[in-house]
Amino acid sequence: VRTASAAVLEGSIATLGSQYVLGLRAKSCITGDVLADEQAQAARKEEVLGALSQIASRFRTRLGESLATIEKHSVPIEEATTPSLEALKAYSVAWKAVMSAGWMSALPLYQLAIMIDPDFAMGHAQVGFGYSVMGESALARPSTLKAYQLRDRASDVERFFIETLYDRDFTGNLEREQRTLEAWAESYPRDARPHGLVSGLAMTSTGQCELAIAEADKAIALDPDLTPAYANRAFNQLCLNRLDDALLTVRRAAERKLESAELLLTRYFVAFLKGADDELRLTAAIARTSPAAEDIISHVEALALARSGRLHEARRMSAVPVEIAQRSGRHERAGLFEAATAVWEAFYGNAAAARRSAAKALKLGRGRDVDYAAAFALALSGDLAQSRGLAQDLAREFPEDTSVQFIYLPTLRALFALNIPDAAAAIQALQTASRYDLALGGVGFIGRFGGLYPIYVRGVAYLAARQPAEAAAEFQRILDHRSIVLVDPMDAMARLQLARALVLSGDTAKAKSAYNDLFTLWKNADPTIPIVNEARAEYARLQ
Repeated sequence: VRTASAAVLEGSIATLGSQYVLGLRAKSCITGDVLADEQAQAARKEEVLGALSQIASRFRTRLGESLATIEKHSVPIEEATTPSLEALKAYSVAWKAVMSAGWMSALPLYQLAIMIDPDFAMGHAQVGFGYSVMGESALARPSTLKAYQLRDRASDVERFFIETLYDRDFTGNLEREQRTLEAWAESYPRDARPHGLVSGLAMTSTGQCELAIAEADKAIALDPDLTPAYANRAFNQLCLNRLDDALLTVRRAAERKLESAELLLTRYFVAFLKGADDELRLTAAIARTSPAAEDIISHVEALALARSGRLHEARRMSAVPVEIAQRSGRHERAGLFEAATAVWEAFYGNAAAARRSAAKALKLGRGRDVDYAAAFALALSGDLAQSRGLAQDLAREFPEDTSVQFIYLPTLRALFALNIPDAAAAIQALQTASRYDLALGGVGFIGRFGGLYPIYVRGVAYLAARQPAEAAAEFQRILDHRSIVLVDPMDAMARLQLARALVLSGDTAKAKSAYNDLFTLWKNADPTIPIVNEARAEYARLQ
């Protein structure tokens, strides 16, 4: 009654000598009356799934489903899932482990399921999804592809899920993923999962925040205990700078005893944007006690330290998430954390340190987001040859990937043009990225840095082209979207470049104000950072 359901299904299985007796019963949620009741026997364990398929079809007929829809949506269980009862049991135990202990515990059980039955499509899909959730995109790809190749051995809903993952985690074609999820939701209007999934990577990473919130709302209405839907809703509200709404969503989840690293991060970011230091410290302390959040919170805190110019502290802090991720066997995730360090070292002009961190990141674990971040850092720090090689790898391996083709490659190509230098070519290269200017991309969605980099590089290109008004407009766009940029050290660089653009445009008063805002951010910056001292010297010349 609480979920407005019409009926509840009860299943049973019992042994009778050497045989198995299966039962399926439907009861009214209102009256408790038995609406339908079916039984079947299986002579051997291997025949249990076939018997279950038979009584399920008879059961649906008795409950009034038309023969046409039964035929359309019926695939025998042993074909749609697996003919192996042992594989199905391992899969079921894995699903329970995801709910109770998370993916680290569940993944070996899903792997056991596909070891027992190598043609278990949904088993491969869950292995791929698990690796993806854990930040191991390269490990996710083979399993995701295998599931896609076996999708004809899946039920209708399972095929929707597999096709979703294929574009989410293999091709990276997020527009097609979104279309698949919309078709899934239309075909199964009471299923919360497509709404929850589309409100995540597909919409959030591409800047469709309003639509993501609407889809998350639909998911929550259908399943009030779907944790990712709350996390997606809260984060997109955060991105739109609706801080109180985001906190309310986090509280709603907490009232239902729903927890996740993403919900904790949103709470942290709201405190950061509000300047609520006590709440910031409290949330970080809570996150450090959570196995799911301890690495990402340390990573985020390292980014925040780098943003404020406290590079010595940032270096010490940035080693923590790398070590945690490595310890848990998530090497690509460790690589992404290290690649973030390479990026902010490059922003601050520490070319040698940036190259070392980029090399370490690539050695720890390759993946599309690691490769992009490393390539970005290498381009900024002057290693164009290696950066170009990484860009070529991305172009070859991810020809359909939305983030790669519309964010990563245009940004890298613009950096290459600036190094020639050819500012006009850089501006031209970034035209492709303009439709996703306010998008996070995959790196921003997963790593919490890298969002709005095309805008930043376009601003730098306008400065190089001696178009300071256009440059200032780009950098101001970044500052106007702090709730997307968050703790990314690029925020500090945008403030510096805005001040420089205003100087070039002759607006000394606004330039002074921009420098002062930057110096407030850098009030505790390390005293020996060259770019910080250069900024102070530039300001002094305006007096």
